[in-house]
Amino acid sequence: MKVTDHIKQANGKTLFSFEIVPPQKGQNIQDLYNNVDPLMEFKPPFIDVTTSREEYVYIKKENGLLEQKMTRMRPGTVGICAALKYKYDVDAIPHVLCGGFTKEETEYVLVDCHYLGLDNIMALRGDAMKHESFFIPTEGGNRYASDLVAQIRELNEGKYLHNIIETNNKPDFCIGVAGYPEKHLEAPSMETDLRRLKEKVDAGADYVVTQMFFDNAKYFEFVEKAKSIGITVPIIPGIKPVAVKRHQQILPQIFRLDMPEDLISAIESCKDNKQVREVGIEWAIQQSKELIANGAPVVHFYSMGKSDNIKKIAKEVF
Repeated sequence: MKVTDHIKQANGKTLFSFEIVPPQKGQNIQDLYNNVDPLMEFKPPFIDVTTSREEYVYIKKENGLLEQKMTRMRPGTVGICAALKYKYDVDAIPHVLCGGFTKEETEYVLVDCHYLGLDNIMALRGDAMKHESFFIPTEGGNRYASDLVAQIRELNEGKYLHNIIETNNKPDFCIGVAGYPEKHLEAPSMETDLRRLKEKVDAGADYVVTQMFFDNAKYFEFVEKAKSIGITVPIIPGIKPVAVKRHQQILPQIFRLDMPEDLISAIESCKDNKQVREVGIEWAIQQSKELIANGAPVVHFYSMGKSDNIKKIAKEVF
């Protein structure tokens, strides 16, 4: 079922959902199930599965020199989505990226998703590769998320890259895109970033999921500004519970977001990461309660492969 249909059928009740990261190559998928299992009691209508960018590894050769090879350390996004769908009877949403994929490769991924009965796609530009200082589009790939959205929308209409296929078996993907309550790190202004979001919606996006934030006022203001420029699709808030002290430095650095002073003070007063984890849980509980009270369609949690803190939050909220 489409995310937008889940929201409509909820009749105003806020839904619970979360995002997971594929295991690294060589790890057991059972570890992933072990983190998903505890959250299923809260009846998530959908689960997001991330896709990693390709990266370089260096392999030592017999002559002592290093050979550079391109690889993906966390493959299997579409396979995991299929496994989740049929193991838990839940809608699983693959993240599809511009970066690292040609348009042809993207089309193949979308065809696989259609065959597997996946109804939703999260369309993202993706980050720069680790060795890049800024995002460089893949040759033959989509440059912007709005371009990727347009490709998915055209496929929904039976328009493949090299021909139009008359068929009664067209996909009908519901398309999600990212939104940034504190603006994308590359955007020169909030207004510019909102225009970019409007372009994605105009290209065919059906809903928005926000980047994490710790101040709900930022989300509420973002939603109002989006509405003021004609964005009417659901905007789902994304929540990431603080779990370790270093999150106080790395989350603002990576995602260019602000932490409220009350949260900073609470983290700094903690003696160890166990206390920090409890602070993060309590902060996310209060965030979630306020979001629900103000009509958020879904509260979407970034689990990063750990579910114990998400479960404690959900028990208090859902």
